[in-house]
Amino acid sequence: MSSSAPKASLFSRGTTWPFMLITSLFFLWGLANNMTDTLLAAFKRIMSMSDFQTSWIQIAFYGSYFCLALPAAIIIKKYTYKTGVLLGLGLFILGSLLFYPASITMAYGHFLIALYVLAGGLSILETAANPYIVAMGPEESGTRRLNLAQSFNPIGSITGVLLSKLFILSQLNLSSAEERSAMTDAELAAVQSDELTAVMGPYVGVALFLMVLWLVVKFTNMPKASDGNTKLELASTFSRLLKMPHYVWAVVAQFFYVGAQICVWSYTIRYVMQELSLNEDSASNYYMGALLLFMVSRFIFTGLMSFIKPATLLMITALAAAGCTLMVIFGSGMVSVYGLIGISGCMSLMFPTIYGLGIRGLGADTKIGGSGLIMAILGGAAIPAVQGYVSDLTQSISISFYVPLACFLLIVLYAIIAGRHDEALNKRLGVAGATNQPQSPQVKAVK
Repeated sequence: MSSSAPKASLFSRGTTWPFMLITSLFFLWGLANNMTDTLLAAFKRIMSMSDFQTSWIQIAFYGSYFCLALPAAIIIKKYTYKTGVLLGLGLFILGSLLFYPASITMAYGHFLIALYVLAGGLSILETAANPYIVAMGPEESGTRRLNLAQSFNPIGSITGVLLSKLFILSQLNLSSAEERSAMTDAELAAVQSDELTAVMGPYVGVALFLMVLWLVVKFTNMPKASDGNTKLELASTFSRLLKMPHYVWAVVAQFFYVGAQICVWSYTIRYVMQELSLNEDSASNYYMGALLLFMVSRFIFTGLMSFIKPATLLMITALAAAGCTLMVIFGSGMVSVYGLIGISGCMSLMFPTIYGLGIRGLGADTKIGGSGLIMAILGGAAIPAVQGYVSDLTQSISISFYVPLACFLLIVLYAIIAGRHDEALNKRLGVAGATNQPQSPQVKAVK
């Protein structure tokens, strides 16, 4: 597999400001994702819940991603990417605002509904924004452009963790489940009311900012990526997609990648506590370090894609992630913790690279095809459950890391398949710098 990357301009003329606006969405859903991650710990304490009960937060979140991705693609196919962005932002705003009445009723189910609506907005945004970024320039530089936009996602993730620690987790009453059960109904209600108000605050604050962004996008001339066909023929579209091995493998790889990412991050704090004998607060600093490495690595890999083909870089980093995971399984102490943090650096380019390689060459089927790669985020709910079962069965967090190890090895296989497809497609397009590509979406300004 050749390691030289095709040379192509990164942007089409007149798309810089729209690119910046859409890239801001990557920051915002990263923020929302990691704010939501802290809700498991928050609700476990606030309502003295079991791990299974708090897992409904992930089920509501990832379930909404799965359910809304295809409808979003249908809407985008029939109208425009801009329509999808505005709809996604609208649901993001609505879901965030629903945290206010939920904090008043103090019903767990109402928070789950708010979260489902919010995550539905994020699903629509991801379904629209990822292929939209790819369409804002030559197709052969689409994966590099998407990696640049995705580089702002971990900045949002870190911001979300910081907001949660400052405005939610720090405001929780430290009374244990036993101490809460000893309180009178009035005392417990007062404590929970204060805590749920703290949970609600950041979400409503984000909603107010999103309203301003919605208006900016609404009244900005945004590029229209059109495939020239708004007719919906789902049966024939799915039939064509299923006959494209590189796309099918991309969906599978994305499912296992997202699952591996959630596995690694879900167990980071517990693993560090086990290996370094630290408490939750101190161990969380290593989680922050992993997120920082994830963020920095995104920018580094985006630069490297100017010299190394995306599929080649994906294969190298997947192998490196597998190696770091073996350190976690067989190592101990600080060495194994460094291996665990190293996994995050290796994972940083995987989602956008799998996505960009997967939709390349889909032409008129890009919008529907992209929804399949977003629906694959369901792996974030399924794979961690497998790791949790392995951990419970073996009574070993270390052994449970065989689950993400298997995921990374599968991604190595996908990288080989995608690399071969990419080379064949480049040859068909005549190559290294073709800009008139019949399969690329056409970009033009539209209100």
